[in-house]
Amino acid sequence: MKYGFIEKHRAIHCVNHLCELLAVSRSGFYAWLQGKLSHRQGAHEALDEQIKQVFAEHQSRYGSPRITRQLQSAGVKCSESQVARRMGALGLKAVGKKQFRTTTNSKHTRPIYDNVLNRDFSTTAVNQKWVCDITYCATKEGWLYLATVLDLHSRAIVGWSMAAHMKDILVCDALMMALFRNRFPTQVIVHSDGGSQYASQAYRQLINQHGLTGSMSRKANCWDNSVAESFFHTLKNELIHQCQFQTQQQAKQEVFDYVETYYNRKRIHSAIDYRVPAAIQWAA
Repeated sequence: MKYGFIEKHRAIHCVNHLCELLAVSRSGFYAWLQGKLSHRQGAHEALDEQIKQVFAEHQSRYGSPRITRQLQSAGVKCSESQVARRMGALGLKAVGKKQFRTTTNSKHTRPIYDNVLNRDFSTTAVNQKWVCDITYCATKEGWLYLATVLDLHSRAIVGWSMAAHMKDILVCDALMMALFRNRFPTQVIVHSDGGSQYASQAYRQLINQHGLTGSMSRKANCWDNSVAESFFHTLKNELIHQCQFQTQQQAKQEVFDYVETYYNRKRIHSAIDYRVPAAIQWAA
């Protein structure tokens, strides 16, 4: 039907523009026109359209592994190498990674927790281990800071808070959201780096009041909290570095949409067998 439409209108409009508009290749159109469109070419055309649809749906955030899994879950027969080749031919490349910098300040005299987590990121159920961290994003109205709580079993962001400051309440609000949304579970290992906010009296009081187990990374050792930092890599790569926030309110809305609408409920995660975090965290 698409090739027929192009043939009908090519006397009026440029073939290149029509092919681009209908997401088909120029070579494919001319092969069809000559009655020589092979089965393989037809299969490539169909797969190309499906790849472009998923790529656009996820705003250039998906590479070949995730696009392959999404297509396969929809019943499309394809391999990752095949999808990677077609993406190369189409000039489609997922947004690139940029350097990540740490935010929290570990140079303080507040009491710290032992490293209870000790890089053991394994779990058997949700609400066994949470990891916490703070990052930032720039707006034309100044810096905005984001504190998150991530469940290691589901990889869901179960709690988060944003503010124009890095006061202790920022991390306390994120932890309270995690507790409330998950019906105040107890005996959860709550791990963070050794930043002053996580060593504050208010934060430690929350840990004690709700029967949680505090845990902290060793000084200058990013691998101890690598899963939390990995989420921030993803957030910055897929959202923050792709935007220029005019206001702090705009940044808050964009981060909310990304975390709650996209990351938790739509973006498949390789660590959980390409499922979405919310389907595991709040399955019941």
